Amino acid sequence: MPGRLLGLVGRSHQPSSSSSKNALIDITDLSRSSESLQKESKAVRRGSMDHINLNLKRKSIAARGSSNDRKKEKKDKEKETRGSPRMEPRSSAKLDMLVESPPLLFMGKPDQSTGALFSGQLRIDAVESEVTLQSFEMVLLCTTKFKKPVAQNCPTCAKKEDELHKWTFVKDPKKLKRGQHEFPFSYLFGGHLPATTQGELASLEYHLVATAKTSTGETLSCDKSLKLARAIQPGNDKHSMRIFPPTNLNANVTIPSVVHPIGDFHLEFRLTGISTPKKDAHVRWRLRKLCWRIEETEKIVSPACPKHADKVGGEGKGIAHEDTRTIGEADLKDGWKTDIEEGQIEMELRCAINTALKPLCDVASPNGFSVSHVLSLECVVAEEWAPVGKPKQVTPTGSARILRTQFTLNVTERSGMGIAWDDEQPPTYDDVPASPPHYTTMSDFDMAELDEETNRMSLA
Repeated sequence: MPGRLLGLVGRSHQPSSSSSKNALIDITDLSRSSESLQKESKAVRRGSMDHINLNLKRKSIAARGSSNDRKKEKKDKEKETRGSPRMEPRSSAKLDMLVESPPLLFMGKPDQSTGALFSGQLRIDAVESEVTLQSFEMVLLCTTKFKKPVAQNCPTCAKKEDELHKWTFVKDPKKLKRGQHEFPFSYLFGGHLPATTQGELASLEYHLVATAKTSTGETLSCDKSLKLARAIQPGNDKHSMRIFPPTNLNANVTIPSVVHPIGDFHLEFRLTGISTPKKDAHVRWRLRKLCWRIEETEKIVSPACPKHADKVGGEGKGIAHEDTRTIGEADLKDGWKTDIEEGQIEMELRCAINTALKPLCDVASPNGFSVSHVLSLECVVAEEWAPVGKPKQVTPTGSARILRTQFTLNVTERSGMGIAWDDEQPPTYDDVPASPPHYTTMSDFDMAELDEETNRMSLA
């Protein structure tokens, strides 16, 4: 019995071939199932990640939508708080200005110009059936703005307005029917007035301000800026001579009488006395370099208001400012003709103002605002020595000089087709000259005696 039991036990623990094959198959199935499980887990992970990404995108889109919705809600709330837009009251009339005269241009210098004539019309367009004007006036102002005032934060010190003329069109209430109503006006600008200028230190402007008040309390206004320019007609060229002691050098310069900010101009330059003969040699000056420069000088006196008059020592005083800048220059090292025998150097220069720097024209105002221009010339000359009969054997002596000189330029606008207002219009009644004197003895002459005298002459 024990042996049989052992045998049974041993048989039971010894697997058969078929059972071993089944075990192998189960192991392979398990390995395959594990691989499939891993793949499925990866797929699940990928799907979960994709699902997460989709959820994030949906959340971001939802967040954007919610932010847009919030903005819309805020706008709606603001509109609700503000309420409905207010309707502006309808104007009973409109005020406009029509200019009839040509562009304002002063012809000639301030002491010679006859001024510029300005004319136009103020037009009121009544919209309602009837409009009543309580007052209607217009003021011509000359405004000067100081860019460097006495007090930086004071608007009274930085701006000054001068009233040139005032028109009063309506003093008593006046009724206007529906339609357009015109009010003509005219003014003669004096030739001494400065032109419109926008400078570095100050600006000078002219403008018209028209104001009308209706019976309903409505105010009609119109503001028109005016541009005044000055044109000086060209004349004969100016000839100037400069002497540079202790040498014998003389500079003769010919410049035009008028220069324009746009365009160039020609300058004739001649330097004489460059050679000095001696017993055994000739001493002469050689021009090495020539520089020309156009400078613009702007001056202004900034007045103080009554509140800040103590800073400048009392009322009626101010602070003077000056600004100088170069608006054109050039350096030349050749281009001239040297004649040793005649002892002179000749050259023709072509100068121009740089328009990119926005140059100004000459201005002279009674309030101290002025703009002027100067042409500066600098010549660098070196002394040379040459023996008699050998002019090409030149030996520098080592001495050199810089010759400097200045000339005033009149910078003005181009006149074009413009002429003075008094030459443009025919003469008026006041312009008719006085008639010749009357014959006082004519009243004492007897017509009967005249008839007798004519008869005697006929009979004879």
